[in-house]
Amino acid sequence: MNLQELLTRHAQRPKQSVPDWMLGYFKRYAISFADGTTDLQTNVCWLQSRNFTIDLRLPIASQQVTAKKLEDYSADELLTLANYEGWEALCDWQDETLSWRETNSSLQLHNRWTEPGVLKRFGNCMIEFAPSGAYVEDWRLQPSAPGPLVGLRLIEERNLATGAITHKGGGLIICGNYAALVLGRAQSISPKQTYNALRTLAVAAQGQPDKLAALFNFETSVAQGSITEGYRISLSTKAERLGEYLCALDGFELFADQQFVRQKFISHGISYERIFAIDTLEQYVKFDQATGFTPEAQDWYKRESQTLTRYSEALF
Repeated sequence: MNLQELLTRHAQRPKQSVPDWMLGYFKRYAISFADGTTDLQTNVCWLQSRNFTIDLRLPIASQQVTAKKLEDYSADELLTLANYEGWEALCDWQDETLSWRETNSSLQLHNRWTEPGVLKRFGNCMIEFAPSGAYVEDWRLQPSAPGPLVGLRLIEERNLATGAITHKGGGLIICGNYAALVLGRAQSISPKQTYNALRTLAVAAQGQPDKLAALFNFETSVAQGSITEGYRISLSTKAERLGEYLCALDGFELFADQQFVRQKFISHGISYERIFAIDTLEQYVKFDQATGFTPEAQDWYKRESQTLTRYSEALF
């Protein structure tokens, strides 16, 4: 069955969840550090399902690498590629704080973001405070029509002809007009403790296709579209994937326990199978830009609107 049919026949929502105001696709507007500096340019994407997050962080388009064979990248290009960030992780919400569990579903070989986030949301603006005071991030909910919320955590992807596991760990989140996919490495890479491990290993493997393929056997991609027409990739850790469809949206089969789904699909003439654990399958969720006022605040806002709304506009 296709994904729309899966939602219609087998919709489900977990009992545990982050707040509804945290669901959807957020892009970072700014990060301000304790030293007084601010970054407005890095492409940072956050897609949130009920109990897990997908995150993608890339330099500006002109500083991203172009698509070519891994063995053809220069040392400088490999350093750029090794500084990309993409991951999927389970999360826990408690006392206005969101924390993420360490996972193997990360391009980086060490955890670059070790702190939980203290979160508040106002309108389409979600503010994340680092408990240490090191930084504060300003996230903006991207506009979307009401639509599906799908959260599927990838257990494994397998080549059906050979039986080989091609990816292990990751996930798929669909939230209205947006979607993101993470495909983890088939085999873990060590060491995992050194802060510059991926950069060091990538440069050392320059020109060696097998070693580079193992290092970069990983994908995080963000896409835009619809559940009926498909989602085309706009940002990715893999340059060759830009403009392609994120993933097939058919070939799904629900396991008898209704906790897992199997998807069979064909890519470049090869048959694959993905096994997902279900986080959520919801047909209709509103991704509201507004959070509302208390009655007293609404009165104040109307009373002072001549100056409060003089230059105000929606920012994303």
